[in-house]
Amino acid sequence: MGGIHVSRVRDVVCSLALEAAFELPQDVVAALEKGRKRERSPLGVAVFDDLLRNRDIAREERIPLCQDCGMAVLFVDLGEEVHLEGGSLEEALHEGVRKAYTEGYLRKSVVTDPLFDRKNTGDNTPAIIHYRRVPGKTLFITVAPKGMGSENMSRICMLRPADGEEGVLEKVVETVSLAGPNPCPPLVLGICVGGNFETAPLGAKRALLRPLGECHPDPRYAALERRILDACNTLGIGPGGYGGSVTVLGAAIEALPTHIAGMPLAVNVCCHALRHASAVLEEEA
Repeated sequence: MGGIHVSRVRDVVCSLALEAAFELPQDVVAALEKGRKRERSPLGVAVFDDLLRNRDIAREERIPLCQDCGMAVLFVDLGEEVHLEGGSLEEALHEGVRKAYTEGYLRKSVVTDPLFDRKNTGDNTPAIIHYRRVPGKTLFITVAPKGMGSENMSRICMLRPADGEEGVLEKVVETVSLAGPNPCPPLVLGICVGGNFETAPLGAKRALLRPLGECHPDPRYAALERRILDACNTLGIGPGGYGGSVTVLGAAIEALPTHIAGMPLAVNVCCHALRHASAVLEEEA
């Protein structure tokens, strides 16, 4: 049994990054079409029409869905029995991003120093990589580019256990209200309750990967997702921030074990362009 050569990893990451930049996942398209039917504002309907037309143009002409091609966020599930050959897995992941953003003419937005120099790296690396070791013989990779317009509107709140469900609802709706038109609604919300200060935001970002329209398996969290969606859509922000009845397309909650004295809440805000693409690599025979 052969292993997985890192050159395959590089090429798959490049392909996924380009796919994510040019093509909206079908569940997102379906959510936009559903949102258009629900929207009561004529201007809001026009925004939905523009977004769907933009999706068609990007797919057909192979150009980015958005000028902000984002920071490349990679989720890598590495099987415990996988044997990698030919070099460094991490360098192959970065090289795949570098190749996609250079050869695909995607906007490069990463700077080396966040405060003083802010010099562009020129190839959108380094990517942000999240690893998990999982059972099996496969390597599962998701590339999820995230623009900063919506990322800037994201939030973490250190709630008290006594705040309960109503506290979670209040803070999520408050986050959307404070964001207003800035994150380019209609939005998708990735929400995490639990964990701690560093794991809650990651859980919220992972929640964005759940297919739109798929409810949490726990009916209590599923009901809270519906409450959040309904409450956010009464804010009147609407598509593009022009007013309307559809501000949020979907809300997905991830729940993590936490400390008895705390209840962290993270909300990762995403615009309608919920970009991600995934692939599985198996060892060669």
